[in-house]
Amino acid sequence: MSYVRSLANTIRNRSHLFFIERIETLTNAPNFKTNEHLLPVVAQDIATGKVLMLAYMNRAAWDETLASGKAVYYSRSRERLWRKGEESGNIQHVREIYVDCDADTILLKVEQVGGAACHEGYESCFFRQVEQDGSFKVVGKRVFDPDEVYKK
Repeated sequence: MSYVRSLANTIRNRSHLFFIERIETLTNAPNFKTNEHLLPVVAQDIATGKVLMLAYMNRAAWDETLASGKAVYYSRSRERLWRKGEESGNIQHVREIYVDCDADTILLKVEQVGGAACHEGYESCFFRQVEQDGSFKVVGKRVFDPDEVYKK
């Protein structure tokens, strides 16, 4: 059983909020100063090590990620929780979680479903490389057409 699933099962079997607070006290888990406080989250492909994206989490996103085993972020533009893949189907199964030494940045090692983490249809949000002359070169491969996936 994965670390996240094991932790999620433990959480479901106990008083949710108390247990989360206790974990944070004991293990230097993410330091959410308030429920609205946002921490940066790096999502990395567990198989390849490729950095897929940077997003943000508040305490509610953290709690839901632990409970579900799927990546949940806080969307600053939508001002609400964003369950990765809720529109595209390109969800992220969380396989490992790391918290940095200052407890203010989170690393999720994920299994990316659908082959693309980026809303522009690329495997990674980091698909543009800056050349020495300052120009940009697209180095990623587009996996899907965003106009087809996000019909609005």
